[in-house]
Parts: sequence; structure tokens; C-alpha cells
Amino acid sequence: MISTVVMTSVAALAAPAAGTLAHRRFRQARNARLIRIDTSNGIDEQGFVRIGGIDQWISIRGEDLDNPVMLEIHGGPGSSHSVYGPRTRSWEKHFTIVRWDMRGTGKTLGRTGADGQGEISFTRLYEDALDVTRYVRNRLGVDRVVLVASSFGSVFGVRLARRHPDLYSAYVGTDQNIHDAGRDDSAHRALLARLHAAGKRKEAAAVEGMGRDARAWTAEQHAAYAKIAATSDPLTFATMKTVVMKSLWFSPLHSLRELGDLAKGMKLSAKLLPETAAFDDWADGTRFDLPFFIFQGDRDVLTPPEHAKRFFDAVQAPVKGFALIDDASHFASFRHPEQFLNLMLTKVRPVVTDGAASVAS
Repeated sequence: MISTVVMTSVAALAAPAAGTLAHRRFRQARNARLIRIDTSNGIDEQGFVRIGGIDQWISIRGEDLDNPVMLEIHGGPGSSHSVYGPRTRSWEKHFTIVRWDMRGTGKTLGRTGADGQGEISFTRLYEDALDVTRYVRNRLGVDRVVLVASSFGSVFGVRLARRHPDLYSAYVGTDQNIHDAGRDDSAHRALLARLHAAGKRKEAAAVEGMGRDARAWTAEQHAAYAKIAATSDPLTFATMKTVVMKSLWFSPLHSLRELGDLAKGMKLSAKLLPETAAFDDWADGTRFDLPFFIFQGDRDVLTPPEHAKRFFDAVQAPVKGFALIDDASHFASFRHPEQFLNLMLTKVRPVVTDGAASVAS
């Protein structure tokens, strides 16, 4: 849901001033050294795997293959997590991290171009996620993996976790996106109040013109709403500049051409937003037969923590836990990777490694 803001910035990065390229190369080289894994039982594997009839990019990294496996489902739609490797390097000491560029996204898109992506729909990507899960289980020889889904990825995540507890040892949602078939318009009202208070009449008129029911919005309106919401909130906008854009620009895994692929993928994947707008997480069910956690930014205006907490309170699960990440908007786990890691180590890892039954508060 934040892909338009990223896409605009990526397009600018892909055509930089000549004087910035040397600094970029220096930082890329430093980040490449930072993410190097050379432990005896570690893994650093990136490449293309045949998933759903096309080659899709998957990365598997960690310092110890005996650690729990964490499969990430990225958001956007189309917003690859592969750029955040240097920021989350410490996670790989405790988990084997699997990152996947979805169909129509990032390196998967760059492999064969838009015409080679096949169908891009929620159902198709959901089936891809199941295939990726099965591939990872077979590749690493594990029965189940920790499913970590963020932002738009959490729309997939809750459905995967609800229907397939046999595949996942726990569900962790961050920037958790809750759909309720349009019943709650508090985020829309809060955005209008913020815009009017700031004297942003043009933006307020645009948001008012969309109406409060996101189920009726076009893909372009979903994108415009997310852009206005992100850029009108100081913390979200600061996070975009200092966390997201720097991670993109200094990624050791991406060439300038591949930054362009990221931008193209976000635009291509935006068609998923109207398709999912009418989803209803409550109607689909609040029972989960696996440990269920939500770690949300305490000041997230895009996926407000109040929405996530209401859903969490209704969830029935063998173990569940909710926590706020301090001083965080959207992209909470990447703004404060050490806070997120601490929650994973204190609340999630004991459950998936020891079967602990204590409920995190």
C-alpha cells in the first residue's frame, strides 16, 4: 500500500547525479562486507527457483542452519525486502532468513520482464507462497517455518497461517494490515483531520473525493491515498528517507537497472489493491491453530496499531502476543531492527524451539 511513494523515489535514484555514484559504490562495498556469512554451518544462497511455472528469486541466509527458519512475505505490493539485508544482518545470527521476490517484483520481474510473469493476482501469488514454503521446507529439511509477513504481505500471511498451521510454526505480523470490508473508516478520518490541520487543502480534497469506502477505489486511488498518508506524516516520511531509500540506494545486491525493476514491479503489482479491498479478516475467522503474534509500530498511520490490536484481541490461538515497537511508523521492523529482533528472541523463538506455552503480553 506504500508502493507509490517508494516507486517515485526509486525512479529518481535510478538516474543519479554522476558525483553520487562513487559514494554509492563505496557504501555498497561496505555493506557487501557486512552481510558476508562465513560460519561453518551457515548458508548464503541466492538464485532463481521454478515456482508456479516461472523463475522466482529466493534468498536463504543465516549463520547456523540449526536455527529456526523465518520466511518473510514482503509488502508493497511489489516492495521487495532484499534491500534490507544490511539493516537486518543481526537477525541472521538467530534465524535462517528466507526472502522471496514475488511474481512481478524485483529480481523475479527482472529475470523475464513483465510479459514473462504470467498471471498477477492474489490467488496466483497465494499459491506461489505455498510453493515457496514447500520448497524451503524441502531445501532446508525442516517441518515448519516461522511465517513473518509485513504490510500488504500480511494480507497473504493471515490467510496462509489460518489455513496451513501444518506448514508454519508461528505467525508474526508486522505493519499488520487488517481488512474489514470497509466497516472502519477511522484511518481515513484521521488522515483528513491531519491534512486540514496542516492546511493541505489540495490533498484533503483529493482524499475526500475518493470517498471513505476503499472497496470502490481504483488502483490509482489506492496508490494516491497511500502517498498522501505517508508524506503528510513526519515520522513515516522520515522513515521513507532514512530507512527505505538509503536501503535501496546502498543495496549491495542491486544494480541501477535492478532499482528500475523495483519501480516497475511496484507499478505492475498495484492491480492487487482493488482485488483485496473487499476482504474481511473477521469473517474469514479469528481462530488460528498456531502461535500468533503481532509486532506493530506504535505510530503507524498506514496500518494503525489500534486496528491490529482489535483483531488480535479476537484471535484464538494456542499462544499469542502483541507488542508495540516504539518510535515507529510503517516499516517498523526495519526502522528498529534490534527492537524487532528482541521481540522475536523473547516471544517467538522460545515458542518455536521449546514449545513454551506462556502467553506474551
